[in-house]
Amino acid sequence: MADTPRLAPVQPAAIQSPAELKKVPRDKLPGVAAELRETIVRNIARTGGHLASSLGVVELTIALHYVFDCPRDRILWDVGHQSYAHKILTGRRDVFPTLRTFGGISGFPRISESPCDAFGTGHSGTSISAALGMAVARDLRKDKNRVVAVIGDGSLSSGLALEGLNQAGHQNRDLIVILNDNEWSISQNVGALSGYLNRMMTGKLYTTFRKRVETLLKSMPHGAFLARIAKKSEELTKGFIVPGLLFEELGYTYIGPIPGHDLESLIGTLQNLGNIEGPVLVHVVTSKGKGYAPAEGNPEYFHGVGAFDPETGKGIGKASAPSYTDVFSDAIVELARENPKVVAITAAMCGGTGLTKFREAFPDRFFDVGIAEAHAVTFAAGLAREGKIPVVAIYSTFLQRAFDQIIHDVCIQKLPVVFAVDRGGLVGADGATHQGLFDLSFLRQIPEMSLMAPRDEAELVRMLRTAVGAGRPVAIRYPRGSGTGTAIPAGDETIPWGKGELLEEGKDVLLVGIGSTVLTCLHAAQELRKQGVSAAVVDARFVKPLDADLLLPLVRRIGRVVTVEENLLAGGFGSAVMELLEEHDEHPQRFRRIGVHDRFVEHGPPALLREECGLTSEHIVSEALRICHEGKSLIPSLLDGIRSRLEKIV
Repeated sequence: MADTPRLAPVQPAAIQSPAELKKVPRDKLPGVAAELRETIVRNIARTGGHLASSLGVVELTIALHYVFDCPRDRILWDVGHQSYAHKILTGRRDVFPTLRTFGGISGFPRISESPCDAFGTGHSGTSISAALGMAVARDLRKDKNRVVAVIGDGSLSSGLALEGLNQAGHQNRDLIVILNDNEWSISQNVGALSGYLNRMMTGKLYTTFRKRVETLLKSMPHGAFLARIAKKSEELTKGFIVPGLLFEELGYTYIGPIPGHDLESLIGTLQNLGNIEGPVLVHVVTSKGKGYAPAEGNPEYFHGVGAFDPETGKGIGKASAPSYTDVFSDAIVELARENPKVVAITAAMCGGTGLTKFREAFPDRFFDVGIAEAHAVTFAAGLAREGKIPVVAIYSTFLQRAFDQIIHDVCIQKLPVVFAVDRGGLVGADGATHQGLFDLSFLRQIPEMSLMAPRDEAELVRMLRTAVGAGRPVAIRYPRGSGTGTAIPAGDETIPWGKGELLEEGKDVLLVGIGSTVLTCLHAAQELRKQGVSAAVVDARFVKPLDADLLLPLVRRIGRVVTVEENLLAGGFGSAVMELLEEHDEHPQRFRRIGVHDRFVEHGPPALLREECGLTSEHIVSEALRICHEGKSLIPSLLDGIRSRLEKIV
């Protein structure tokens, strides 16, 4: 690949596009990196976001756009939480302050946002498979553009990433995989000799010499055998210095490790890749949070952070009540103290799911399987089969990736695995890829699965204790964010299996909520009372099994029903109530389901998103009044019509 042409220099702060970046002299690029970090930190301090990951790839991002021709060359960011510098350099500098805000740009790559976002991401492990698809499509149309997948070492543990890595090596197509190693997990041999070897092995002189030697050997008697011997000798030489033999065996030319904050090394290596045919894996070593001391010191906290003071790194606007995750954290530790069979599993989200305290208290009973949700579930099934009680704590959006394992490995075998489904419902600024709006639908359809959702943090503790003692597959779905401030129950309180709770008596309309919507229903009932409408409120507690003994008599007596759920309506809680009524041949006068209609919900503050989706007490009041008044105006109009006709006859 030819050197980038030197054009008129551009000041770092003015860079709006990759074309402008290419005009910056190489010795000025560190200034570009510093300016990008400043921009990212100042903006994320206000909006929140994935800070440590994006700060760690600033130099890598600059090098990629300095060498490759985006959008013609495809750059795919795995997960996408490391793409902030990419967004700024690809025409979104002016709108970057709107990142993750309602109506603003996404925190992840979006093909609708920019032609430079080659693929929409949000979940890990997708980049290599998608990049291979793009490389195959390129070859079929006989084009010459480059395809680059940037994947972190954590994402490489994803089964999908390994499947893509294997197939891409087998296909032997021109494809570049950048392994962003920001944990030093496979990078013990970084040094001057390794760097020299990488530069030598990617240089044009060496690659041309290697091809000629290979051709010469193959032309000789027993040439194929001699060529294999030469290849093995080269691999052994590299193997003493670099940890790349695994990737070489998969069919890749391995380059690295190279220092990920050295722009000269990065640019030189990426330019030299034009000399290599077939799939290449470039191993880049970076530091999370690079250039911002608080993020460097605590990269886990700054992985996904809320608003903070950029000068100190301390969070601002902290909630007074503990979060549901914090309450789960304390409760699971207490249960583990009582019951030695309890073990905890997470998929690379120890802190996010609240299992840090458990890990510290019971290190032998805690298991972080990496970004491998499907494996986490089947691993839990194996533990359950041998008498343990595994509690699998996974965000709702990520549990979707283990749907088959929940069916096949847990529920068919009726194994007592407890699923702690965090971030159920609308989660806010991470947007469509992270909203937990599908779990009520996809979990309740599975035979043998039971499904609960607490209205407050006290109920969460009771439900967790109930689930651990249930001896069957159980999922507890709870929201992100602060609890209600309800006192946590002491002792061994549980909830009656399969039983809901009547919270308010009423005669005009029945409001049936699940999870966080129950409190919204209670607020709606208070407002309805002011308007002369008497509303009964039920906390269903269980999506499956539903409490028929509670619901059916209320439906028969009241006749007008509104169900409320923070989930897609299709196949969700409201559908479950309708199915129950149909099964018992009950036909209420009026029935309304409130939830999220057939759509993907974009990013924004949860309160605003609930308003957009009609999940507010005001909307519940409106729907309740409507079904209470439907039909009432019809009878007077019919009577008026009959009276008029009679008068004409007389």
